Amino acid sequence: MSEPVYIDLVSDYAFKRIFGSEPNKDLLISLLNGLFRGRKSIVDLLYEKNEHVGDSEEIGTVIFDLICTADNGEKFVIEVQRTAQINLKKRMLYYSSKLIADQAPKGKRRAWNYAITEVYIVVLMDGFTFSQVDESSTVLHDICLCNRDTGRVFYEELGFIYVQLRNFTKVEAELEDDLDRWLYVLRNMSKLNKIPVYLKKTIFEKLFKIAEYAKLNKEERAMYDVSLKRKWDAEAVRQYQEQQINEAIQKGLETGIEQGIEQGIEQGIEQGIEQGLEKGIKEGIERGAEAKSYEVVENLINELKLTDDIIVRVAEVSLDFVKKVRADLVRDRK
Repeated sequence: MSEPVYIDLVSDYAFKRIFGSEPNKDLLISLLNGLFRGRKSIVDLLYEKNEHVGDSEEIGTVIFDLICTADNGEKFVIEVQRTAQINLKKRMLYYSSKLIADQAPKGKRRAWNYAITEVYIVVLMDGFTFSQVDESSTVLHDICLCNRDTGRVFYEELGFIYVQLRNFTKVEAELEDDLDRWLYVLRNMSKLNKIPVYLKKTIFEKLFKIAEYAKLNKEERAMYDVSLKRKWDAEAVRQYQEQQINEAIQKGLETGIEQGIEQGIEQGIEQGIEQGLEKGIKEGIERGAEAKSYEVVENLINELKLTDDIIVRVAEVSLDFVKKVRADLVRDRK
């Protein structure tokens, strides 16, 4: 297998190397300005801590805490994540609340008067999308607090930007602005062998120069290769789990339809058929979902030899459920 010309920007190691250092902060500023689409114009940023305490066990998580300065002098906080999908929305809500709570002074809160700095969470979703159909097809989700009835923004200074890279499918000739260009390189950098003509701008020329695989020394290559393998392993687990879910839902639907028709025939009336079909489909999906979880956990144990803690995270089940499946497998082998 031949060496790549450029590193994969959304692997953990490459993301930290390219976007997580002071000399390259102009690259991150350019990316963030593209994501804000004119609402903010960042001219400088300061790196705070790079990882929250307690998050080191997460698979595929990179966190940058940034204090940003806009062109009008205002300052605000941004957290950038290249993250895994487990409990994604809840984790982002937790991180944002922590960034807000950490601003409170130890004393003199009355004088402080809740002068909260703006907080934004930026999440690069690599290889997966939201599960809901109405959310899963777009590239960029720009989220804020709004009035449910009127749709008007209720509070502007807390926001979440989710980027579903998997949905970005534009080719070189279709790139319209810097946001498109950034999403294109994030998605395709490791597949390229030279900088495309549509990216001939100073900021992207710098990016391509520092992202050359050949410039990594032996130790850096080893770290990058490990990071890339972790990314591939996580993607293999995700694809496998997605396949198991789809198969289980299909089985649940088929079972539900059969049971619904049987119940309707027994009642002998049109309303009974409708009610029985609806009930049967619902019960079938529920049983299918339960069977899916059991089958997914069983295969993660047998095929991928994962530990209980990892299975809990990737399959989104309880530790007790994993232990039950493992105990069943031990019993069946006897």
